[in-house]
Amino acid sequence: MNFIKVNLDERSYPIYFGSSILKDFGKTCKSFFKSKKVVVVTNPTVGRFYFKVINDSLQKEGFEVNRIDVPDGEEYKTLTWASKLFDKLIALKADRQTPLIALGGGVIGDLTGFVAATYLRGVPFVQVPTTLLAQVDSSVGGKTGVNHRKGKNLIGAFYQPKFVYIDVDTLKSLDKREMKAGLAEVIKYGVIKDARLFKYLEDNIEILTQNSKLRTQNSALLHIVKRSCAIKASVVEADEREGGLRAILNFGHTFGHAVEAVTKYKEYKHGEAVAVGMVYASELSYIAGVCSKSVVERVRNVIKKAGLPTEGPDFPRKSFLKAMEIDKKVVGGELRFVLVEKIGIVRIEKVKANDIMPENRL
Repeated sequence: MNFIKVNLDERSYPIYFGSSILKDFGKTCKSFFKSKKVVVVTNPTVGRFYFKVINDSLQKEGFEVNRIDVPDGEEYKTLTWASKLFDKLIALKADRQTPLIALGGGVIGDLTGFVAATYLRGVPFVQVPTTLLAQVDSSVGGKTGVNHRKGKNLIGAFYQPKFVYIDVDTLKSLDKREMKAGLAEVIKYGVIKDARLFKYLEDNIEILTQNSKLRTQNSALLHIVKRSCAIKASVVEADEREGGLRAILNFGHTFGHAVEAVTKYKEYKHGEAVAVGMVYASELSYIAGVCSKSVVERVRNVIKKAGLPTEGPDFPRKSFLKAMEIDKKVVGGELRFVLVEKIGIVRIEKVKANDIMPENRL
């Protein structure tokens, strides 16, 4: 098992990586926590695959394991479900030393992290991401939150986990659509900060989209997960609360969140919406004279090669603009849009809402 570290002074934490490492999870927890009570938050689908190995590992080390299930789906990442978790934690007599373990994808991680940040003004929590999207993105960096009916992640807190525990073997149980959705965030890291990673994806995307136990796939998965986490860790270390540099992680997300909002979070997975958003952001970069047309083509082609959408839903322009107006990245009525100069280099530009989504798309 290898690890890298997110360096945030006294809140620094490791990200552990490996294959078939869930069986050792309890040992790692024992080195971090004195409390004998732990609470695992998961959903029925993930729990069916991985709760037993986590539970056995924790019990072997003397922990009392309590399980809370949240239904599977973005629509459950709400204050209503946060309140249900609070009720269950109170009933379990969870105290400030009781760690919450988020076993699942981004919804479970975001919701559990938000509850951990606010229950008793803060209890420890651990991320055990089981989807590619969560492993490379949402489990690292301390963003927690829930959705509001008016927008995604409008309610939340910056709250770092004690550690992140990534077993790439959990990706073998993902369906192809989930796997492809996760690749969108990996593509993003290549565009914003690592031309070599982007080229690696161009050359190996077919291996990564296979549902198999090929050794080559395992090696490829470990490579892209480690590299993505290392990139995100470096950005978070420089700008934990998104005052400047961290905003580059939002490449493709402004339009992507609008796609999710206008379709009421039911038609597109997050990664699919971000894929559409990256194509649009690249086109906007070209129209603004920031990048060459070949950059747009490379971004669009690798997204298409990954089996992800390159076109958004057919909604009126004003619907998207309205969704963008309440985005967290709006400052003083202006959107901070991440534009790409060339693969591996991006910059942040303030764009008035009325200037985006031009009719002359490529």
